[in-house]
Amino acid sequence: MNTSDESSSLVPTNGARKAYDGMDTEASRNFHDTRDMSKEMHQTEGGFLKPLIFGGLDGILTSFAIVAGAAGGSMPIPVILVLGFSNIFADALAMGVGEFLSSKAENEWILSERKRENWEMENYPEGEIREMIDIYKERGMSHEDAVLVINTMAKYKDFFVDVMMAEELQLQVPEEDHKVESMKEGVAMFCAFASFGSLPLLGYVIIPAMFPSLPEEMLFMAACVVTGITLFGMGSVKSIFSASNWFVCGFETFLLGGACATVAYTIGQFVDGLVSEA
Repeated sequence: MNTSDESSSLVPTNGARKAYDGMDTEASRNFHDTRDMSKEMHQTEGGFLKPLIFGGLDGILTSFAIVAGAAGGSMPIPVILVLGFSNIFADALAMGVGEFLSSKAENEWILSERKRENWEMENYPEGEIREMIDIYKERGMSHEDAVLVINTMAKYKDFFVDVMMAEELQLQVPEEDHKVESMKEGVAMFCAFASFGSLPLLGYVIIPAMFPSLPEEMLFMAACVVTGITLFGMGSVKSIFSASNWFVCGFETFLLGGACATVAYTIGQFVDGLVSEA
């Protein structure tokens, strides 16, 4: 879901992030004192981080699992390509449509909850104000301060309803064009899944054309190398949007891919053995 917090803020801009990473209070102070408040304060790429990373990882792991299982089962290259590409693009479409529908449904539900909160504010504002005062008091604010803050915000109804959504229901109200954003997320999911999912299979197309005499075992090794490098790179890129070390993120993603490939290859060998004995 591309909510306003996702589309406008996942990570602070480079100045604030660098100051935090270095625990440089002076740099942090300078950043806040000199920044242009009219400009966006946070990275805007975060809204599509989930579909891109999740779609890309799911795509390449799914594809590589097919390649590993087929290699373990000693399947010929044409079978690997047919199974791989047909499965990747079918799954990519399903993932893209699923992302769009789930994001759209969640946004519509949040907007329906906002309508309910708005109706309650119009018909019984005293009750809503009292609930918000109690919430702020539970978080450590004194009764007098809570009353002052809530009564001030309640003068601006639309703003106060959005605050109630965030504080009372822990829901972020989506933008008016949320359907367009949901569609963009679905397209991003499809493209990421299909493009990254095709990488392990491209070696079975390109390498034989360039090196016809290369044995099939080398094609699987090439797919392993390409997939490993891609997984490590995706994990490293993911670290840009978090506080984790780039090498740690890359390595844990690499290990995840290795575990999936090991399971797929082992099962492929096992099933192939059963079929051969039969």
